[in-house]
Amino acid sequence: QVQLVESGGGLVQAGGSLRLSCAASGRIFNSYVMAWFRQAPGKEREFVAALNWSGGSTYYTDSVKGRFTISRDNAKNTLYLQMNSLKPEDTAVYYCAAGRFMVVTIKLYTYWGQGTQVTVSS
Repeated sequence: QVQLVESGGGLVQAGGSLRLSCAASGRIFNSYVMAWFRQAPGKEREFVAALNWSGGSTYYTDSVKGRFTISRDNAKNTLYLQMNSLKPEDTAVYYCAAGRFMVVTIKLYTYWGQGTQVTVSS
C-alpha cells in the first residue's frame, strides 16, 4: 500500500509559477513509476507527466512541455511538479499517482492522492 498526499496548489496569475509536492508513505516509493494527472471542471481526468523510478526518464503531455518539470526525491519519498508560465487552461485539480508502468492510462495507476487545486487567473 502507498499513501499519497499532494500539496502546493493555490491561486496564481497567468504567467506565474507553482510547485506541487506529493508526499508518499507506505511501501517502497522508489520502486514505482510516479505521475501527475489533472481534472478540470466538467472534463475527464487527463495525464500531465510521468517519470520512472530513478527519475532518469520522463514523459509529458504536449500542452505542458517546456513549461512543467516533473522530478522526484527518493530519499524524501516526494514527487514534485514545477509549473512555470501557467495559463488559465492549466486550472484543474492536480493528482499524483503511482503505478508499475510509465503510461498515460489512468486505470493502470494503482495509488492516487486526494488532489490539490490549482487556479490560474487571467
